[in-house]
Amino acid sequence: MSNGNGNRLREGIDWVGYVDWTVRDFHGYDTERGATYNAYLVRDEKTALIDAVKEPYAADLLARVAALTDLAAVDYVVVNHAEPDHAGGLPRVLAALPRAQVVCNAKCREALGEHFDTAGWDFHVVATGDELPLGRRRLRFIDTPMVHWPESMFTYVPEERLLFSMDAFGQHVASTQRYDDELEPGLALAEARTYYANIVLPYGRQVARALAAAAELDIDMIAPSHGVIWRAGVAGILDAYAGWAAHRPRPRVVVAYDTMWDSTGRMARAVTEGAAAGGVVAALHHVRHTSHTRLVTEVMEAAAVAFGSATLNAGMMPQAAAALTYLKGLRPRNKAAFAFGSYGWGKGGPEAVDAVLGEMGWERIREPLRVRYRPGEDDLAECRRAGGELARRALELVAEHAGAGRDD
Repeated sequence: MSNGNGNRLREGIDWVGYVDWTVRDFHGYDTERGATYNAYLVRDEKTALIDAVKEPYAADLLARVAALTDLAAVDYVVVNHAEPDHAGGLPRVLAALPRAQVVCNAKCREALGEHFDTAGWDFHVVATGDELPLGRRRLRFIDTPMVHWPESMFTYVPEERLLFSMDAFGQHVASTQRYDDELEPGLALAEARTYYANIVLPYGRQVARALAAAAELDIDMIAPSHGVIWRAGVAGILDAYAGWAAHRPRPRVVVAYDTMWDSTGRMARAVTEGAAAGGVVAALHHVRHTSHTRLVTEVMEAAAVAFGSATLNAGMMPQAAAALTYLKGLRPRNKAAFAFGSYGWGKGGPEAVDAVLGEMGWERIREPLRVRYRPGEDDLAECRRAGGELARRALELVAEHAGAGRDD
């Protein structure tokens, strides 16, 4: 297998991972552009493999390593994270690397023992600040718990100003290009935004601590374990993560809904019109035609959300419930919101939505907006007024957050 210069990060440091062109579902996250499972080989007086790949692709990784060095010459396998998309191939990889020690932190060693039979593995346990000399270069380790698993860790090469950041700063992009500036402008950052929203969003405080640790490092390149490597956009991705970690709201309103006979749909369109007239960017999403992946990505940065559902069996529509369940699990914060929807002989849909908005801790600016059967012109005018009210509160939240310099 070829390991051409396109995979070279630095002299003696190469990408040896796997590009998964066809994956379209990553435990509920729509990966429309595919994914990569990145691993890296550092060759010095000693040789270290940084992370592995999913189990089905272990042979591909080993072939890339073998194209660069004798497999028996690999001294270390650094495991920054025990999740199976990175560690799943470890048993096959270690079986092929007879002298390799497993370098990881204590929590990772424990997690690996829960996934695999590690009785025969030679562990070298490290903690924040520990270094492993390879020759003219060192590996320095920084624990980053809950970014996004308890055992997550950064590995840093001071001499190269190179950070192996595991899932932090990653994106799901399948590409033959290895670097952010080789993709079309803005694509890497857009996919990093989607990745953060769907994977990392609940862990803002932990991300802020990891960013503080990274700020102590001189970083010229960030090599994550998914997607492309950051070389031109290092400052941009660090700044973006700081904003996302702080749940920094932007002047945007998201209107999401599910409908039965388009009564709630008509209400949703009127709410969107009112919000747009209020001076914010407004986006409308029918939850049966918008993936959860896209919806949470837009909600993450929106200052305000209106969520609607028709009433079905005294509750909300099933796909509205599914979308709210996904949102609730990812815990986006600093939102103003209200519920809306139609009903017939019995209420329940908007009320059920309103209850979930309250459970998420969002500021509800009004009681649920309800319409029986079909909305009339007066009802639609009230929807527009409610959208305008939501836009005004969105702008206030943006100003409040900016003025207070809040880091939530």
